[in-house]
Amino acid sequence: MTRQRLALAALVAAALALPLAAAEPDDQARPRTTQEILDASQPSDWRTPDPANTLYMDLEAGRVVIELAPAFAPEHVANIRTLATEGFWNGTSLYRSHDNFVVQFGDADADDPEKARSTGSAKTKLPAEFERSARGLPFHALPDRDGWAAQVGFAEGFPAARDGAQGQAWMAHCYGALGAGRNLEADSSIGAELYVVTGQSPRQLDRNITVVGRVIRGMDLLSATPRGPEPMGFYDDPAQRTPIKAITLAAEVPEAERERIEVLRTDTPTFDAMVESRRNRRDDFYKRPAGHIDLCNIAIPVRTPDAAKR
Repeated sequence: MTRQRLALAALVAAALALPLAAAEPDDQARPRTTQEILDASQPSDWRTPDPANTLYMDLEAGRVVIELAPAFAPEHVANIRTLATEGFWNGTSLYRSHDNFVVQFGDADADDPEKARSTGSAKTKLPAEFERSARGLPFHALPDRDGWAAQVGFAEGFPAARDGAQGQAWMAHCYGALGAGRNLEADSSIGAELYVVTGQSPRQLDRNITVVGRVIRGMDLLSATPRGPEPMGFYDDPAQRTPIKAITLAAEVPEAERERIEVLRTDTPTFDAMVESRRNRRDDFYKRPAGHIDLCNIAIPVRTPDAAKR
């Protein structure tokens, strides 16, 4: 074939290809953003937290919503339910705010026998619930490596880790995790003194403290708590503490007055797509996708059902 015929054939081929290329929308090649993935989600991708395992912490600034994790710490969660039902935390305070670490709340006079609050009918002795058997625990694993565990992912909607499918599993100390403070003895916690992680995830605490749940709404109220003095963040002046009006079990609030809230399920293709959209950011700002995501950098989306319908 002559050069002229080759050139003509190339032009014809290019011309034939032009309509196809022009007809292909540019956004088909563009990965969906996190928001686009959430906007396309189905009702089955979301779940409503169980009121029997949900706490409302009411502060002057607003409400903090906490989801408890009985699959990981059943005895602590049972005690916490009892304490909430009997109003143990009503009128207590956030008495510690340690920069880049935690806020802690409960009875600031717990160590003083003459001033300590009664724990009512709650148990006064619990076992350490640092970990549980991984057997039979639904575990949605991440493909990413982790520096603290053989495998990480999500179990029962909570960030978690395990050392094998037949070994032990535990909740991770991610931002927003709710832990049960203790003394030096492993079994010295009853769930009356609690803390929430407000700083960089202290994963070194994994398997050393009982994690009982996580904050699902209202972290902005806790992370804005004024920091206490070094070295531990405990306020020297009681007037600096943040008062807690009440901590209530959602199941004991009339249904019409409960928070309308849904949490994205962590065992769905929609969740996987959302994680991938954060693992490899491909929007205009990012020039180099990371190709990796840390367990504690995955924020589990929360929404108000009514807002989702609009």
